[in-house]
Amino acid sequence: MILLFTILCSYTLFSQNYFYEKYQPFDEAIPSPAEFLGYEIGARHTRHDLIVSYLEKLAELSNKATLVEYGKTHEGRKLVLLTISTPENISNLEDIKKRHLAFTDPNLSTSNDPSLPIIINLAYNVHGNEPSSSEAALLSAYTLVASQSGEIKKYLENAVIFVDPTINPDGRDRHTQYANSYQGNPLVADPQDAEHNEYWPRGRTNHYWFDLNRDWLLGINPESRGKVKWYHTWYPNVVTDFHEMGSQSTYFFEPMKPNGSLDPIMPKENYEDLNNLFGDYFAKALDSIGSLYFTREAFDGTYPGYGSSYPDIQGGLGLLFEQASSRGHKQTTAFGEITFPFTIRNQFTSSITTVRAAVENKEILRDYQKEFFKSAMLNSAIKGIKAYQFGDSYDQNRVKAFIDKLLLHQVEVYKSGDKAFVVPTSQPQYRMVQSFFETYNKYRDSVYYDASAWSVANFYNMKYRGLRKYSKGDRVTKTEGLFTPDAVEKSPYAYIIDWDDYNAVAALYYLQSNGLVISSSFKPLSVSSGGKERSFNYGALVLAVSLQKKSDEEVYQLVKKVQEKYQVPIYGVSTGYTIKGIDLGSRLIKPVTMPKAAMIIGEGTRSYEAGEVWHLLDTRVNMPITKLPLRRFDDSKLDGYNTLVMVSGEYELSEKEQEKITNWVKKGNTLITIGTASKWVIDKKIVKETLTVFSKDSTDVKRLPYVDASENLGREEIGGIILSADLDNSHPLGFGYRDKSIPVYKNNNVWLSPSKNEYSTVLQYSKNAHIDGYISKANTDNFLKSSASLIISPLGAGRVVLFADNPNFRGSWYGTNRLFLNALFLGDKINVPKAD
Repeated sequence: MILLFTILCSYTLFSQNYFYEKYQPFDEAIPSPAEFLGYEIGARHTRHDLIVSYLEKLAELSNKATLVEYGKTHEGRKLVLLTISTPENISNLEDIKKRHLAFTDPNLSTSNDPSLPIIINLAYNVHGNEPSSSEAALLSAYTLVASQSGEIKKYLENAVIFVDPTINPDGRDRHTQYANSYQGNPLVADPQDAEHNEYWPRGRTNHYWFDLNRDWLLGINPESRGKVKWYHTWYPNVVTDFHEMGSQSTYFFEPMKPNGSLDPIMPKENYEDLNNLFGDYFAKALDSIGSLYFTREAFDGTYPGYGSSYPDIQGGLGLLFEQASSRGHKQTTAFGEITFPFTIRNQFTSSITTVRAAVENKEILRDYQKEFFKSAMLNSAIKGIKAYQFGDSYDQNRVKAFIDKLLLHQVEVYKSGDKAFVVPTSQPQYRMVQSFFETYNKYRDSVYYDASAWSVANFYNMKYRGLRKYSKGDRVTKTEGLFTPDAVEKSPYAYIIDWDDYNAVAALYYLQSNGLVISSSFKPLSVSSGGKERSFNYGALVLAVSLQKKSDEEVYQLVKKVQEKYQVPIYGVSTGYTIKGIDLGSRLIKPVTMPKAAMIIGEGTRSYEAGEVWHLLDTRVNMPITKLPLRRFDDSKLDGYNTLVMVSGEYELSEKEQEKITNWVKKGNTLITIGTASKWVIDKKIVKETLTVFSKDSTDVKRLPYVDASENLGREEIGGIILSADLDNSHPLGFGYRDKSIPVYKNNNVWLSPSKNEYSTVLQYSKNAHIDGYISKANTDNFLKSSASLIISPLGAGRVVLFADNPNFRGSWYGTNRLFLNALFLGDKINVPKAD
């Protein structure tokens, strides 16, 4: 087999013959990737700017290709697509698009047209340190543009192919720099060499350490948002999703492991008929070059936010490929040496094979897409729910953020009253409606590659209900201008900012960073403003004009500017004497300390969670956070910070470093721990809290088949579920919430016991906690029913805020990251009462 072939010769032998000899002859006017780059593909890792430059050169030299930019990354790198077809098709793209999109409209009558090209999206490198696919993208683009073989000409006549060479340029360049920096000459195949062991946070993720292959549904990052917006302009019939896996494996292509859902929202024709049809093509192509592979036994498409599953709920066919990684340029494995060129060839072979399979089955794919959207309209009537109504009377900015996600996926949204909205189920995007609102408690499988719950409405703590009849108002097509707060009136006395609004935190930090003193109300109150009575919940911000070092006019201009910037409700008041509740001079209106936050990062910490914290503060609060590398923690000085964040991880801190953290907290500071970091502070006895423990009697052990071990153990892992929890919204950590029950996301096996202090358990799982996702009966009975999600523990003059669950999950959990932000801004105001 090829994997056993030890490559001892120089890279010059990996010329185009190694990759695409069968597609000769090539147009000599078109430079090959090797001619353009100055090195053979696989000899080095290619930088993203060179990838883009090569595609630009193809578009410049050939009338078979055009290049479009569909966005930019956080770091400003271009996101591009090379469109490839015949010159005639290229000049007629708008007409092709119009004819193609007719098959996605269930209200139009269409028949299969053999002259209409099939639409293919060859997409690569969503994980930056899985680099073989972007190199294969260069080979694929060259072959499709420059090959003069009859086979390739046939493909271009019958397809429009969009090559997306690098979905995650920021992560790719981070990895590329690393791999090239440690490349030896001669190559070092030893798996222990630095080249094969990338440093934290590694190149898998984007700038903020997000896994972009989980972001198609959630649409948080510009890379995903740009791609999804493009996707809905074309609705391609076939989309590829190229990855890499462990070096000791071979190659994977679909069919996947059976979908974990009991009743998958994607049609059976997709994950059975089409996958098997295409699978035959991939098997024959890989057999022809001697590559080993496997199917069906791993990976699942249950979660709809992958690059290989999102197309499946848009009338297309998403295809996952996983290549054993060389983790550099050459590495020794149990099977022999695996080289970078070898990994690239498999990906290239699958790329061209995808085009072949799509072209040869374009009528099947076109009919499938047509029936997909028709069935969406028919399926919506089966459950009897005509629409979902949602809204929030107190937090319109959170509602806007939720609507933004619906509109990103082309879901129809309509107004339904003053602050309510409806989403009809009878619409082409019904399957996306299901993904946003439906929850499940029965599953076919119990072991998941990723999350088993994703009802997006719960991410946003959005109250909603299904309607069997409804009326709708105007359609919502954008969020701009959807909600505009009353303009704040100038006051010489005070201003009050509604803390219920999601953007109030950003407004608070903006005013603090501009030198204003802001206080928080620890009890509700009602005031007269603008001739109306205004009621405020726990946490309302009070800006007393007389306490500021700025003039009345300067204060007003800042208040007016922050309202325009963040669209938050702000009210001027002329007296401190309230209508109800505490007065503005009450001792229960406490000044808010401006956070000076730091977070421990580095090897041993979970980069996903650290990135979510960084992203939240950067992009929504516009607040800096210092990232302290673990490797330098012993030398780091903590005195300049009042808040320290520890995300999940395996912390191997010395006793001296543990004591350093403990003493810092005791001085009056706030330590926030998430997931396994909360377990760590308990295990190290930094706090006097405990974990929920279940002791299994040894006599209960039963003999089981060895082959079932992974499945049996896997079902006890919490892959990702949504639970309801009871919130003390009179607690400062619960300020800004009106409801006492909120959804939380759990994707770990950290179970906190409720605090022995009656006032310290802020969030405890509800009696009937399950909302969505798979959890075993053992976990439910032995842990969930007796555990807490969030507690606070005093430590000297300070406190430790312990989250069992991740409040900032994938940058999307608007419903709970207010708890985290409250800990940042209000943590130092929490004095845990000691009961008698």
